[in-house]
Amino acid sequence: MRLRTALCSTASALSALALLSACSSGSGTASTSSGAPLVGVDYPRSDTDFWNSYIKYTPEYAKQLGLSLKTTNSQNDVAKLTANAQTFISQGVKGIAMAPQDTAAIAPTLSQLEAKKIPVVTVDTRPDTGNVYMVVRADNRAYGEKACQYLGTKLGGKGKVVMLQGDLSSINGRDRTEAFNDCMKKNYPGIKVFGEATNWDGAVAAQKLQTDLTANPDIKGVYMQSSFALSGTLQVLKQKGLLVGPKDKKHVFVVSNDGIPEELKDIAAGQIDATVSQPADLYAKYALYYLKAAIDGKKFQPGKTDHDSTIVKVRDGLLEDQLSAPLVTADGGTYGGVPSVKSDDKSLWGNNLG
Repeated sequence: MRLRTALCSTASALSALALLSACSSGSGTASTSSGAPLVGVDYPRSDTDFWNSYIKYTPEYAKQLGLSLKTTNSQNDVAKLTANAQTFISQGVKGIAMAPQDTAAIAPTLSQLEAKKIPVVTVDTRPDTGNVYMVVRADNRAYGEKACQYLGTKLGGKGKVVMLQGDLSSINGRDRTEAFNDCMKKNYPGIKVFGEATNWDGAVAAQKLQTDLTANPDIKGVYMQSSFALSGTLQVLKQKGLLVGPKDKKHVFVVSNDGIPEELKDIAAGQIDATVSQPADLYAKYALYYLKAAIDGKKFQPGKTDHDSTIVKVRDGLLEDQLSAPLVTADGGTYGGVPSVKSDDKSLWGNNLG
């Protein structure tokens, strides 16, 4: 499903200069497609491999879909996102894609855009209140459930695990946390879960993991709700002498969420054990796809799509396209009834970044 283009590397000197804005990761400049509908995309942050991959894919799909693009970066700050939306309005965009990290505080901005008849697609997150044209995300409760089933199976239903949560002001942090806890209580009551709020901050996650391991050296599992915690987790495990292969009795089983290339390499190397591949490429593709559909006046209904996903009605006025996000492991096995794909599978976007 990857639509790739070599434009940014093969264009002539003049064309390369003209295309610089389309290849930019967030300067707020537009592409040069004459007569193409103008849309705005706010990048939520650029300090993680996952979101940098999303930033990379966005101009590629904009060109494929015939859209002219303006971009901003709100840097995980809802006040900046609100200001960026005002900038888009002044620039005359026909639609906006955004990924609000504070899913409650974005409501007034959504109301303003709705009043101005500017359609909005939210990516990765779902607003707590307010209407948008479409939400493009994966089923985040399934992320928590898949991590639970993998760790529960590997630990034989007994032991201790640390859950490095994201931000509970985000629907994603809440969904992953609640689903992981619910699954553990229902299926693996013999496993004790230490839940640690981290605000999607890798340094905070590493510090809390180190504290937990010091107090509970028998911890045998870690669930990272995003790859933001990857490097810090590996560093802490190494310091504790626990960064050993899965056949070693000291091995701590680690499950992540995102599916970035580094995670896939670490699974193959036996440093972590699993991840859930969150589709950075398809987030970019379908955010823009639905913006174009909104501009064209198209309507959608709940049900199966033609791209291996399901549109669900979350509430009145809010539809969500839940894209596929597979569990990824070294062996491609089934864990707690959850099938997985091998970490070297070429269908994974993390194996196809050039």
